[in-house]
Amino acid sequence: MLKELVVNAAPHETRVALLENGTIVEVFIEREDETSIAGNIYRGRVQRVLPGMQAAFVDIGFDQAAFIYVDDVLDTASHKMYKKFEQDNDSEVDTDSNNTIETTTLTENDRSWKASLNHECNIEELLTEGQEILVQVAKSSIGTKGPRVTTHISLAGRYMVLMPTVDHIGISKRIENDTERVRLKDLLLSIRKNKFGYILRTQAEGIDEDTIKKEIDFLTNTWEDIISRNKTAPAPSLVYKDLTVTFRAIRDLLADEADKLIIDSKEEYDNVQNFINKLMPDVKLSVELYEGRESLFDALNIEGDIARALKKKVWLKSGGYIVIEQTEALIAVDVNTGRYVGKHNFDETILKTNLEAVKEIAYQVRLRNIGGIIIIDFIDMKKEQHKEKVMAQMNEAMKKDKSQTNVLPLTELGLVQMTRKRIRRNLTRTLCEPCFYCNGDGNLLSGKSICHKIYRDLVSEAGDIMGNRFTVKVHPEVAQLLHGREKHLISSLEKQFSKPIAIYPEPHYHIEEYHIFESLIK
Repeated sequence: MLKELVVNAAPHETRVALLENGTIVEVFIEREDETSIAGNIYRGRVQRVLPGMQAAFVDIGFDQAAFIYVDDVLDTASHKMYKKFEQDNDSEVDTDSNNTIETTTLTENDRSWKASLNHECNIEELLTEGQEILVQVAKSSIGTKGPRVTTHISLAGRYMVLMPTVDHIGISKRIENDTERVRLKDLLLSIRKNKFGYILRTQAEGIDEDTIKKEIDFLTNTWEDIISRNKTAPAPSLVYKDLTVTFRAIRDLLADEADKLIIDSKEEYDNVQNFINKLMPDVKLSVELYEGRESLFDALNIEGDIARALKKKVWLKSGGYIVIEQTEALIAVDVNTGRYVGKHNFDETILKTNLEAVKEIAYQVRLRNIGGIIIIDFIDMKKEQHKEKVMAQMNEAMKKDKSQTNVLPLTELGLVQMTRKRIRRNLTRTLCEPCFYCNGDGNLLSGKSICHKIYRDLVSEAGDIMGNRFTVKVHPEVAQLLHGREKHLISSLEKQFSKPIAIYPEPHYHIEEYHIFESLIK
């Protein structure tokens, strides 16, 4: 499979698209704001402790305060050892507890162990207002929610993730060979000079001792530099900035299966070459500088693909379609036969539509970066073998997704519930905002409803108007209705009040906007 990374680098925005055989499958957008801070490390100040929620707000320098849960706070013992490390960079942080890693990489999804550091601690015992703490952004701000942070730092390299606040060795689930898993764990334990935690990534399969030593040294030096900066940094302030979206994509998406990278910025092209030569010298990646006059994303039709990924309705090749609805709590996906009428019988028509929908849903979830709770409403199937076939294909299709997913069995109502790990904003939230016309409701009053609303307002105001004529200014489409199908409303009022009513179209009006005026006819 041919894999290409396409990078559109602008001064204040970088867009990276991953293509597989010429088809866009993932897109990453990074701007210079608080929506792209996942992985960054800050020296923050606790603003408010919330015992009722076992959480706290932390000021890290943005308009929205960051949010931290009790399980994401170092316990007292760990905090003392962490402070000791601050005082002496040669000392070791030694904790026996585990913690969930929220921000490591774009590719890892092996998170089988759970946080247990503070299961007997209350948030008010761990944090106090005004306290300064070192935190890492686990999730960027999404909607009205501020960023989520953790004191359990993780630093991702090409082959492993360093976790300096826990003592844990983990191996990516994508490395399935038991012998290789044992070899890697034994190798890491024999090399490790401290009690830091490590997770070996998928790319570590087959790695030799010298390479793993170099990565450990690099990550350890990075951590020591962070500690050094934290000593003198004011609160709030940035202590460590994660790799840019371009370098993360190169490290995580093209580490072992690199084919080609196309980039349209000479400066970023030079930076990429230096990055690869320094940190990934063994990767044979073709890097091409695009110098065409047409926009790179337009030249490869990526702009059109992104625009289609923002639509609610997605058509299937058979003529069926799916509808993707985003709500505050979850994502709802509805499957419909649409124009597809089948060739044999009704059950086969439904099965084919559902199977085709499975592939498209898996593709759209990955492309749009949909996360959280996802509810899929498949077309009802009567035969058990058809249900099993759809679910088997659903599970198989989601294996291509590098984000952690969990697909539950089909319910009696024909619904499939699934979850997908959410760290950054999805494509819609990144590129769009709620409609200022409908305040995000997604609905507008129909033209007929507006006409009847105008009728009611005219009836209500008729008794207080001193003039002998009404003038109503409306949107052109409403004006057309009041002069056409809904003309009887105006006619009945003119007869009732013995006053003429003039309707004037105003092209700049919102469709729901109208104004009623009184005037005198001499």
